[in-house]
Amino acid sequence: MEPNKQRNELLAQTLIKNLKRRHIAGFYCPTSAEAVKKVSELIVDGSSVTWGGTMTVRDIGIPEALKSRGTLEVFDRDMVETPEEKQAIYLKAFSSDFYLTSANAISEDGVIVNIDGNGNRVAAITWGPKKVIFIIGLNKVAQTVEAALARARSTASPINAARFDIKTPCHVDGVCHNCNSSESICNYVHFLRNSPKERHIVVLVGETLGY
Repeated sequence: MEPNKQRNELLAQTLIKNLKRRHIAGFYCPTSAEAVKKVSELIVDGSSVTWGGTMTVRDIGIPEALKSRGTLEVFDRDMVETPEEKQAIYLKAFSSDFYLTSANAISEDGVIVNIDGNGNRVAAITWGPKKVIFIIGLNKVAQTVEAALARARSTASPINAARFDIKTPCHVDGVCHNCNSSESICNYVHFLRNSPKERHIVVLVGETLGY
């Protein structure tokens, strides 16, 4: 086995063990294609499903795979036109059977860190959907919770600020300023330490995914 693949396998198994202690089921998929298949397997026919503002889910083709089954009720906010329609899908997330998302970072001991501007994603992670499935590339693993938070603020947030073309200091120079900008996308900081009622599932992917 190639050294990088061996390291990914060992890291993933360590994470899965630590997630289990937190009542979170974990799976490892070396490739995106395998991750799409695993996510589809986890979502049973007849379920309702939606997702947050995650590039990972979109980039690896999960929406298309789920829609092509024809056996799921899929709420896709990218397919609506008005703010009112999008808001309606945000609200549907709380009564969905499955909510898909990624993470800004995950610590080696299994704490999942996310930062939101609007709060809809972290709200759904916290409460509502019957199951939440995270799809997380191993590029988002950080050594500690503090390092995971630093990654979320100093790596993910400036990139997302550029993606949304918002006027924050980090968009100007790529550095987190701990700002209080009216356009800040770092308004809600969320740590998932344990999964009440085992609602959460993590699919780790041995590729660089998302931001």
